[in-house]
Amino acid sequence: MLLASLLAFFLVIFLVATLTAAIAWLAFLKRQAEAQEAARNLVEPLDDAPEGGESLLFREERLSTVTFWNHILSRIDFVKILETRLTQADLGWSVGRVTIAMLLLGTTGFLILNRFLPLFASLLGGLVLGFAPYMYILYVRNKRFEKFRESFPDVLDSLARAMRAGFPLSPAMEVVITEAPQTVAAELRRASIEANLGLGWQRALENLGQRIPLLEVNLFVAAVQLHSRTGGKLSEVMGGLAENMREVGSIRGEVRAMAAHGKLTGIILTILPLGIAAMMMIVSPGYMVVLWQHPLGKNLIAAAVVCLLLAHVVIRRIVDIEV
Repeated sequence: MLLASLLAFFLVIFLVATLTAAIAWLAFLKRQAEAQEAARNLVEPLDDAPEGGESLLFREERLSTVTFWNHILSRIDFVKILETRLTQADLGWSVGRVTIAMLLLGTTGFLILNRFLPLFASLLGGLVLGFAPYMYILYVRNKRFEKFRESFPDVLDSLARAMRAGFPLSPAMEVVITEAPQTVAAELRRASIEANLGLGWQRALENLGQRIPLLEVNLFVAAVQLHSRTGGKLSEVMGGLAENMREVGSIRGEVRAMAAHGKLTGIILTILPLGIAAMMMIVSPGYMVVLWQHPLGKNLIAAAVVCLLLAHVVIRRIVDIEV
């Protein structure tokens, strides 16, 4: 038993040292790639691209500054989804750093949990920890979309007033950008820059709908594109859209208020067994120690925790009503 414990201890130390060396090597490669990129920018002028080479204005966006990691990421479909989520969340993180953080968290979590839990529970815990950065990105993305949805009707009202004052779409958009909240202003400014640099408003608005995949934005894009084909009073359309969005927002708030009871019930039902187990450890430790020391006890505890988490997810999906 002592020999097995020593072997496991040295194995963990070896894996931790290997991960540390891998992190240091990746950091060295990243710093070297950044230095080469900076030197290339200083040597090559902006307007004199080499013959047969690629202009500095049209460089392909890299997923990672480490060359071999960039080649690996470019062949994985999930990386494209992750890149889209990062753009929508407006975090400014690179895909390479996020994927490396996910791998390190998952591996470290598995090694630590494997010392106390069964293999299947350790694997599940490692997967949960590995996807924790991705869950955080989704959380920030949803919060940003909520802020955008709340501010967008007021922005459409301002756009309608600017067009009633005689401004065309492009100057009216510039006026609105200066007064809009930062979340909406950043996306509208990017769409305006794309339109003014040659993409045109139709393509720029399509890109806006891809970056902010909300129903409100899709309605706005469809209204502007339809107006460019058929004509009409776009200011009245913008005003009507803003009013409808406010009504939908009020209905969505009522639905959330009614679903709050179900969400609170799910939280209580998830925490209650854990609270009872903690009270039993205080009141009658021997009763719970038997479960912990039994060969099947750890498996039963891990299965109970997994069932609690799955039940909580099911309850949240039931009470999460989309409007």
